[in-house]
Amino acid sequence: MLGNTLITAQTGKAGRKVQTIYFTEAANLGKRPDGRDDEFYLAILLDRATSQPVIVASTEGGMEIEHVAHATPEKIFKVHVDPAVGLQAFQARQIAFSLGFSGELFKQCVTLVTKLYQFYWEKDCAMVEVNPLLVTKEGKLLALDAKVSFDDNALFRHPDVVALRDLNEEDAKEIESSKFGLSYIALDGDIACLVNGAGLAMSTMDIIQHFGGSPANFLDVGGGATKDQVTAAFKIILGDPNVKGILVNIFGGIMDCNVIATGIVEAVKETGLKLPWSSASKVTTSTPGKRRSPLPA
Repeated sequence: MLGNTLITAQTGKAGRKVQTIYFTEAANLGKRPDGRDDEFYLAILLDRATSQPVIVASTEGGMEIEHVAHATPEKIFKVHVDPAVGLQAFQARQIAFSLGFSGELFKQCVTLVTKLYQFYWEKDCAMVEVNPLLVTKEGKLLALDAKVSFDDNALFRHPDVVALRDLNEEDAKEIESSKFGLSYIALDGDIACLVNGAGLAMSTMDIIQHFGGSPANFLDVGGGATKDQVTAAFKIILGDPNVKGILVNIFGGIMDCNVIATGIVEAVKETGLKLPWSSASKVTTSTPGKRRSPLPA
């Protein structure tokens, strides 16, 4: 497996080269009376509808929770946690009860839920997912596999988390964009976007999709981008061989359009841009910005 290309639903058709393999001790998986593996699901994430962390648990582990939610929603249990007071002991017990644990397994589950929430909160996690959470033949509750994502905006508080970053698992363009403080996410389309503001970026991608196009990326240069950042953004966009056109959409109320135009001019000079592109910018020195544009907007 090492050195080969792994293709899964998460990697997409292009796949991802396997550069690291982790090993762990094998577990003696227990069985339920009906013969199924004794696997459960446990996760903590942010419920944006209530602005509270929510603990999600299910007796149906080892499979995609989305499938469970669609096929058997009654097997998913949720407990919301008030961030002002934190996880209460009765809530941890509520999760253990919902999963059907008793005796020693009940105590183990309460301890696990309590420590998992502490980790989620103290490390500024966006999500902590344990799937499967299993019961071994020896009667031990074991988090066999887990997925953790962190709030990027809080990483400055966690140098230990930053040290775990594996650049081999990230898109090279996304790595380069992070060096310049740009928010870039590669997509599968062929029309690149350079926008300021996440909301405007999402709307721009929706417009491209609505008119039959396909966005090649999400790229937010923010409200205080410099000429160098804009130039870098253009270079990153041009590093994607799938890109056939570029759409620049700037709201000048939070950005000096002159900076955007200057950055584009520099990028065109340095890269010898041959792709068709279009720019829309309004408010805040948009007229000087248009005069600097090397091509008609």
